[in-house]
Amino acid sequence: MTSSNNSVSLSQKGVANVGKNTRSMLDESISLPAAVLYQPRLTQNLNWMQSFAEQQGVKLAPHGKTTMAPALFRQQQAQGAWGQTVASAQQASTAKDAGIHRIIMANQLVGRANMQIISELIADTEVDFHCLVDNALNAKALSQFYADAGQSLNVMIEIGVPGGRCGCRSQEQALELSALIARLPALKLSGIETYEGVIGGPDAPSKIHQHLQSVLTTAEAVHAAGYFAEPKAVITGAGSAWYDLVSDVFGKADPDKFIPVIRPGCYLIHDQGIYLEAQNKVRERLGDSCAVEGDLESALEVWSYVQSLPEEGLAIVALGKRDCAFDAGLPQPSLHFRPGTGVPKPAPSQWQVFHIMDQHAAMKIPPHCDLQVGDILAFSTSHPCLTFDKWRQVHIIDEQYQLLDTIDTCF
Repeated sequence: MTSSNNSVSLSQKGVANVGKNTRSMLDESISLPAAVLYQPRLTQNLNWMQSFAEQQGVKLAPHGKTTMAPALFRQQQAQGAWGQTVASAQQASTAKDAGIHRIIMANQLVGRANMQIISELIADTEVDFHCLVDNALNAKALSQFYADAGQSLNVMIEIGVPGGRCGCRSQEQALELSALIARLPALKLSGIETYEGVIGGPDAPSKIHQHLQSVLTTAEAVHAAGYFAEPKAVITGAGSAWYDLVSDVFGKADPDKFIPVIRPGCYLIHDQGIYLEAQNKVRERLGDSCAVEGDLESALEVWSYVQSLPEEGLAIVALGKRDCAFDAGLPQPSLHFRPGTGVPKPAPSQWQVFHIMDQHAAMKIPPHCDLQVGDILAFSTSHPCLTFDKWRQVHIIDEQYQLLDTIDTCF
């Protein structure tokens, strides 16, 4: 299958058309530092993952925690996403306000205030909401709360791994919890969930494959016992690094019994760090079996000014920990532009950020290189989740650096 032909126009995405008086990242009318996204690259990533999911016979519910940007949620839904994944009650409320009607909260719902947020959300009968449970105490608390509210709640049993994070550790635990949920008046068991990304080590692919097969076996046992509320249940997994393995295993589930769903989030933004490495490994595993056109592209940059050249071989840039992720590799310059001259050029590979502070980055440069105070640098990053949460607004641009739109985030 080639990339989806159902591409979405800018107006459908909520991105403004370029007008005669369009601002540019190059005309210094936008305060820097600033986070920017390239719309053509976003579109490529939207098409790529949606087409991959369709090719694999799975549904796509992108994880919204990466961007928490309603405008981007709507782009994903317009491109064909089955639903939206979130991590908290507040994020679920944001997704609902963005017009998303099918929401998976890939987390446990704990605490009365959080339960109340979801109670208000599911009061809208068009919303199809699901959260996770992995223990009897939480299941009973949820049932009591929603029974008192005169509501019912869809829950999925999470399957975890020893030493990982949440989730039942065995099929026996999952079956026991399923039987309990089937007896609780306000809960409906809607599926089985796992997160394979906690499994690491050099043999991770084989261990993950084994885990996913075990999850599928558990889901089949729960189905055979008649504990699911509907004839077809959701079976879901997949972060942004192993979605190919999840698609391979869960995509083979009996379509009369299960709806397989993957939940990658970082694909929309991608990066030049850990997710570039992860995607390269995905492509290696897929080999020639992947017929989707092109590949994921890094869509995010953070633009800033050279602030000082205090000594030979050192540049200080007005960019820091408050502006971009630094947990999975330091930001590195990708473009260099001198206001009033031409267009940006690729930044030399010898320019390397080696230290970052709250509002400053220190960059090593060769002696006598062509760099001045007031020059603009665009930086690529690693781990987009922890760059996005630094920003309340993100600029959308085209490949000519013209401003198309400015979107809000809701962290």
